[in-house]
Amino acid sequence: MVLASACAPTVSHSGYLAYDALPSKDIKVGDTKATVLDKLGDPSQTSAYKPTEWYYIDQTSQKMTYKQARVTARNVTVINFDPTGQTVEEVKTLYLADGRDLTPNQNKTPTRGRSLTALEQVLGTVGQQRIDNSSDTNPGNRRRRE
Repeated sequence: MVLASACAPTVSHSGYLAYDALPSKDIKVGDTKATVLDKLGDPSQTSAYKPTEWYYIDQTSQKMTYKQARVTARNVTVINFDPTGQTVEEVKTLYLADGRDLTPNQNKTPTRGRSLTALEQVLGTVGQQRIDNSSDTNPGNRRRRE
């Protein structure tokens, strides 16, 4: 019994926690911004380029012992307001299957100058620095007793 419970997955829920509200069903076209805020609260995210677009995001993930966590469900409710930003124009829900995997570009931006080896970096400044103590009137920042 103990061994079977040790293999049970740990389920975690993050993001918009709607216990009593379902954004895709509770919000209708024509609702006002005040109604949306009253029913759902503040959005998880707003669009950077279109401030009249709000996102309510939640996801559920499972983690088995010694394994990477795996997202099992994701819901993104997108609420678009009219250009004045006061009434709902469109309500759309996106699910985990609607997501896409993105591959980062592996190209590198070249830097100016030449590339140095590790040894050149370590030994590159040896003998090129000059230590000058002539301007140091108070070595070690010690206070003098007078």
